[in-house]
Amino acid sequence: MEALSLPAALSLVAGGGAGLSPELRAALGASLPLLQRDYRFERVWFWGCIQGVRGAYYIAQGLGPDRAAPRSRLYSLNCLDWSLLTPATEEMLALAEEVKGRFQGDPSFEYSLAEINPEAAARLVQSGKEPVMKEEARLIATIEQIDRAVGIVPRGAFVKTPLGSVHENRHFEGLSLAEAKKLSSYFHFTEPTNLKNKTLLEKADLDPSTDFLNSLEHDIPQGKGSWSIQLEKGGSVVVLRSLLWLGLTFYHVPMTKQFGYVYFGTGEKNLDLPFML
Repeated sequence: MEALSLPAALSLVAGGGAGLSPELRAALGASLPLLQRDYRFERVWFWGCIQGVRGAYYIAQGLGPDRAAPRSRLYSLNCLDWSLLTPATEEMLALAEEVKGRFQGDPSFEYSLAEINPEAAARLVQSGKEPVMKEEARLIATIEQIDRAVGIVPRGAFVKTPLGSVHENRHFEGLSLAEAKKLSSYFHFTEPTNLKNKTLLEKADLDPSTDFLNSLEHDIPQGKGSWSIQLEKGGSVVVLRSLLWLGLTFYHVPMTKQFGYVYFGTGEKNLDLPFML
């Protein structure tokens, strides 16, 4: 969610019980503008918080002109001092899938892969690497996994230019209340995969400038199996909560440009989802 509208946005997603203390909000209000200036980001988003056993990681994302380009990610342990994270690699994502349990809250903590996945550990030893995974690498991979799986935006909020870059749609004035209650009105803000499988007849009704992302209606389990949609604040705010990554909350105020998502959780995927349906 936008750094400038953070206090108002946090109040809109507070129905789930997650939030920040006044001290942390004040710290973010002071540090995020400095972060934007020092790293020369065009926009800064507060991504959320991953709660560990001994501490919490507060995450921010820096964006450039192309909103679909890889984002710069930073973390802080106190909302004041920020450290830049390296981009996630496929190897990181694969190893992070093997690690189970809570984060410790210490970036230098090391997970022994020999205990978790002996085969993966053996491959690392053969390639001359230590069979360990630092918590910072797991943090990088988890943020990437959550963004790919449940980072979402309303339909029409972004447009794709003929050159392939993605920008905010200046003509977007929000979804109507009727549209805002449909899963098909929200898209995954990541590289699309389902669009390649659509037939020419299905693509005929799509606008290539706005319908260039995957819709939530195709998520597995399909329908409302992986999302909860609710009207809050007297029906003036539509809130979507992910059942796959518990703690991810998206909000949109219909007929306005206000939308965003934030994550407050333990960084663990809900592997019990199929048994909950």
